Amino acid sequence: MNSKLIKNIFSPTRFMKLFTLIVCLSPSFFVFAQIDFPKQKPITIIVATGPGSSTDVIARIVAARLTENLGWNVVVENKLGASGNIACVYVKRSNPDGYSILAHSVSFAINPSIYKNAGYDAINDFDPIALGASSPNMIGLNMSIPVNNLKELVAYGKKEQLSYASSGIGTTTHLIIERFKNITNSDFVHAPYQPAQAVGSTVAGHTQISSTSMPPSVPFIKAGKLKALAVTSAQRSSALPDVPTMAEQGFPEFDDTTWFGFFAATKTPPEIINKLNAEINRAIDSKSVKDKLTGLGLDTKLLSANEFRQYVKAEVPKWARIVKESGATAD
Repeated sequence: MNSKLIKNIFSPTRFMKLFTLIVCLSPSFFVFAQIDFPKQKPITIIVATGPGSSTDVIARIVAARLTENLGWNVVVENKLGASGNIACVYVKRSNPDGYSILAHSVSFAINPSIYKNAGYDAINDFDPIALGASSPNMIGLNMSIPVNNLKELVAYGKKEQLSYASSGIGTTTHLIIERFKNITNSDFVHAPYQPAQAVGSTVAGHTQISSTSMPPSVPFIKAGKLKALAVTSAQRSSALPDVPTMAEQGFPEFDDTTWFGFFAATKTPPEIINKLNAEINRAIDSKSVKDKLTGLGLDTKLLSANEFRQYVKAEVPKWARIVKESGATAD
């Protein structure tokens, strides 16, 4: 073949045109180019807990910001029942198109271990989208209880019958107290509530101890209506810096936080997952949202969809071990 002809065929200009043509004809290019999400239809965030719960509050704050940032029509719907299992099964069975999103807490990773039939597999039935926020849990007391630390609580509980309100069976707030009971040989009676109602029961005196995430507790503590006894994380909370950790009070076994996240049904296109992740992270990283969340005692950390997936995969066996240690069951 003529050397000049060969040179013309493989010139840089011709090569780039050929390369561009090949890329444009590839299936992945068409998928990326044709992504039009969301279209003119609402995105529904299915909240696994009731109105006023931490998960609900976070979901509504994020939904409002997505609407403000992008003009998206985002609807929040509470679907209660079986400690969030009903919401999980509902989203699991939804079309994997990104229009039905599950908002749930760490109970998402716990329930398959504490229920004989939760109805879903936390790792295989969902595609994690984004981490919403996290917080330590708070152990609080009715103001009339003459106790100022955990060891005094154990001693007082040997003399008086005490009950504790949690945010529901199988939640971290339930498992923490059950582990504490085992370690201290205590006998507190469990009273499971909807998350937003647990603190109120202790403030009103229906229960003597509350075990909840930070958002429901902080307003009552700051108003002087609930005695803050301990936080469950390794470090003190910036929202309540004067409240000691459980480890500081002689219980180093406890370093537990409650996290809140967003999930889609498995096989949702990765382009949609990544778009949702980017926009939810942008919403959470905005100053107005950060201020609202930190004011409730919540911490934010931005994770990619894959990072959140790896995080959830590590949480499932961790909480399976804790469930076994606590002896807690839901059936």
